[in-house]
Amino acid sequence: MTGITNTTDTAGRLTQDQLALAYKNACMGELQALKPGNVHAFSDGHGMTIQDFIQSADVTADPIARVGLSVGERVFYSVEATKNAVGQNTNLGMLLLCAPLMQAALSLSEGQSLWSQLNRTLDQLSISDATLVAKAIVLANPGGLGVSNQHDVHEAPQVNLLEMMRSAQDKDRIAWQYANSFQDVVSFGVNLYADALFKWENPAWATTGLYLGFLTQYADTHVQRKHGVEIANTLMQEAKELESDYWDAHNPKLMQKRLLEWDASLKARKINPGTSADLTVATLLASHLVLMT
Repeated sequence: MTGITNTTDTAGRLTQDQLALAYKNACMGELQALKPGNVHAFSDGHGMTIQDFIQSADVTADPIARVGLSVGERVFYSVEATKNAVGQNTNLGMLLLCAPLMQAALSLSEGQSLWSQLNRTLDQLSISDATLVAKAIVLANPGGLGVSNQHDVHEAPQVNLLEMMRSAQDKDRIAWQYANSFQDVVSFGVNLYADALFKWENPAWATTGLYLGFLTQYADTHVQRKHGVEIANTLMQEAKELESDYWDAHNPKLMQKRLLEWDASLKARKINPGTSADLTVATLLASHLVLMT
């Protein structure tokens, strides 16, 4: 892989190349699945193309997986690379989720589980991590970003990144992951994806099932910030109707027409369930890492 050296971590278990490839596979796996409301192989949307996301994955595979970086550095350098490559925010949420997972994978010692090291990684987050993540958020300028009364990203953080995320967890499901040991990924997402793979033996179909699962599990906080609670709750109800039929389908291809119609409807309403897509990428990455470790 261009620009990535074959460097082992301190435990000698995983190489930087392996982790970068796992990350790219997670990004591409998410793009290949039909995810209504988001950019995917079947449809562009919201002023973005699938090529923007492919290019974003390419340019961030090095900094997100590089040996020797902190979580904050992984996020900031990846956001910076994305901005330089595609000129817009395609991946802030997923980078915020993937960075601690990569840090944990690089820090694993023999006999240690990925999840226990992830908890340790979160506990070790610093004020420097918070400063770099705040800079990355401002640089990415995500939709719905406003001014906060507590730990505003436009001001120098006075707390570590974990505390900063805890203060935002009630309004942002990505921040919630930091504050709650990534439970949506660890306890819900990884198990649901495994069930879907077992049921259909098709990664793309399984990923659509995973994404629909996230849409029905909670109101998408990206939609909530941009459109309000009522629209976010409406989206969740629409998703529940489709998800039930999707999981009942022996062949999910028979659901493709309905999913594409809903996709077009969401995009016409400018509804982009970005948080659910970010959690989907993080779950795919976590699933790959569990197999590797």
